[in-house]
Amino acid sequence: MNVLVTDGDNRAALAITRSLGRKGHRIVVGEKSLPSLASVSRYCSEGWTYPDPLKRPDDFLDDLFRTVREKRIDVLLPVTEITTGLATENAGRLAGACRLPFPDADAFRTASNKLEILRLAERLGVPVPATRVLHEKGNDPGSIAGLSYPIVIKPHRSRVRTEDGWRSAGVSYARTPEELSDLLGKKGTWEYPVLLQERIPGPGVGVFACYRYGEMVSLFGHRRIREKPPSGGVSVLRESVPVSSRARASTAKLLDHLKWHGVAMVEFKEDERDGVPKLMEINGRFWGSLQLAIDAGVDFPEILLRIANGETVEPDFSYKAGVETRWLWGDVDSLLMLLLKRRRNLDLPEGHPGRIRAVFDFLRFYGKDLHYEVESLGDLRPFLHETSRRFRRTP
Repeated sequence: MNVLVTDGDNRAALAITRSLGRKGHRIVVGEKSLPSLASVSRYCSEGWTYPDPLKRPDDFLDDLFRTVREKRIDVLLPVTEITTGLATENAGRLAGACRLPFPDADAFRTASNKLEILRLAERLGVPVPATRVLHEKGNDPGSIAGLSYPIVIKPHRSRVRTEDGWRSAGVSYARTPEELSDLLGKKGTWEYPVLLQERIPGPGVGVFACYRYGEMVSLFGHRRIREKPPSGGVSVLRESVPVSSRARASTAKLLDHLKWHGVAMVEFKEDERDGVPKLMEINGRFWGSLQLAIDAGVDFPEILLRIANGETVEPDFSYKAGVETRWLWGDVDSLLMLLLKRRRNLDLPEGHPGRIRAVFDFLRFYGKDLHYEVESLGDLRPFLHETSRRFRRTP
């Protein structure tokens, strides 16, 4: 089959390219410029450049649909929130040209909106952190009864479309009322509504699922061991774990209600105070740590391609627990942040092991079930590309 994968600099795009390319599919990898992380893989058949979907979404779509026709693409697999959102919103233009195994636009929009998902979770009885919502800039944050510091300040969406194009909104932490007021004062009006949440103590737990028209056909779980930044963010070392009955039930409630189709990641924090997984967010797309699931025996790209091809996919929830996958350069960044920044500025959670332990943990390069996300002896060019680009950017 001819498969088009977008966002070639994303590590998930590399995982998809390797997974499907090894099985003999012809993989076309797109990105704003070439070469990209996935396009240099031996399993990529062809690279393709497209207009920046953040700045020129209409031009991106025109180029995407033209490429689908010219290259006779059978299945389109967008990777990031932006490209997946644009593809699902314009799925009608793809009808008859190729298959897009993702949910409809309404379901995807709901999943991408943290405020809507929070409200849905509360209606369905899914545990969530204590939250207060500021609907517009200037709202008084003084009424935060039930919340204790530090407070997590979250945007309602990670990416927000404005008159000037798509803009990114990040998470920040306030330790005092003064910090909260200062951080909110720096927010743009386009970032609202803003969520103020209690900070849940405990590990981050990811639950990953694949659905076929509302039916769950695969499930996978991981726990974050190290993240970038160390306070919480992108996982750089993670381990496959069984999905707890509570996390599985919450995941099923949410995705069943949305009549999900395709892949999704549901993120929780397992509250160490009561052991209950509290919902953080849903990502209705491929995720950065996709390679771990593949290493542990759940090949989500292959499963999704079979669904797109109309094949019967029987539910299978088996995989190997205890498998670790490491993003090496991300882990380097995480360690450098820990060593070079003041602890106060890192916003580290309570119980963090500290610098000395972090150095010793970092130096564990080998293990029975330790895999590397980008590094592969059978496909070295992505690692060499990532490394050379990193040093070119170093002043």
